[in-house]
Amino acid sequence: MNENFERQDNQFNAGTNESATAPKTTVQVETKITEVVTDEEPQGKGRQEEFKISGDSLVAKVKELIYQGNIRRIIIKNEEGRTLIEVPLTIGLVGGVIGATMFPVIAALGAIGAVVAHLTLVVERRE
Repeated sequence: MNENFERQDNQFNAGTNESATAPKTTVQVETKITEVVTDEEPQGKGRQEEFKISGDSLVAKVKELIYQGNIRRIIIKNEEGRTLIEVPLTIGLVGGVIGATMFPVIAALGAIGAVVAHLTLVVERRE
């Protein structure tokens, strides 16, 4: 299972349902299916998605991804590809637990988004 599958998706609009007048964010997505080795599982098949987003939409996108579920890890990189923050997520975070445990992380992401204009958001998902 050392095959890597790569797929480059065209740009799409990702908006929230909060308001009909809220601006939509354009996000470029790149998906890679790879063999992922982590501390939690010796070997497991996973999928990595890369989102190229602006700093001001970082917090909204991370919250949206967390609520979707089955995410193993979120990595935020700057324009040069340097990792700014890596957040491992546990299985089974739901509802209020996300708000209580993820508040410091969301606050840090807001600070990073305010300083950095263009970011790459890497999401590792469980298959």
